[in-house]
Amino acid sequence: MAYVPDIIPAEERERYAKGNMGKRVGFGARPAVLVVDMTRAFTEDRFPLGCSAAGAPCAGAIRTLLDAVRPHGVPVLYTRYDAFAADAEWGRWLDKGTGAEPDSLMRGPEAHEIADAIKPGPGDVVVTKSKPSAFFGTPLASMLTYLGVDTLVVTGMVTSGCVRATVVDAFSHNYRVVVPIECVADRSATSHQVNLFDMDMKYADVLPLADVLAHFGRR
Repeated sequence: MAYVPDIIPAEERERYAKGNMGKRVGFGARPAVLVVDMTRAFTEDRFPLGCSAAGAPCAGAIRTLLDAVRPHGVPVLYTRYDAFAADAEWGRWLDKGTGAEPDSLMRGPEAHEIADAIKPGPGDVVVTKSKPSAFFGTPLASMLTYLGVDTLVVTGMVTSGCVRATVVDAFSHNYRVVVPIECVADRSATSHQVNLFDMDMKYADVLPLADVLAHFGRR
């Protein structure tokens, strides 16, 4: 069943239905889980971009997912930013008020530590990125090819930004894409719902976490 929040008007729903959008793609034979930017910078209020009200429940849900997939040998990959020293490494983030000013906590290494509840384990991969998509300027696609991955389960923060950009690029690389609803979060509940709806219509299967867990339980 498609993800259609109440804030989407009926006439808009009809336009998507006319195009037969929102069909389920399903899982392939070799899934991997990608945890996008679940760092202190996004999950803790003390940082300029942090939102613990959204980040803490999201981290808990991701932990539940990781505990379920690890026994099956499912690859787990993480992304994060870094304490970039040069302005050129931050690029246009500096123009958009994203907390990357020279005196910001975002310039320090602590901001880019993965949240305690979901620290990477042995054998997990951590990819450093500098732009919204986990694919842009990183070796992620090459790593997924090496691992034989055909399905990417995308989790993390924020739904309307780095998660969405990563989902679109994963779709563009012809991966099957799954987004567990409880495993993504945003500072804005409105942006969260609208972007989940849009991703479900075009680029991904947006599913309740329970459905994703059930799939891995059948493996």
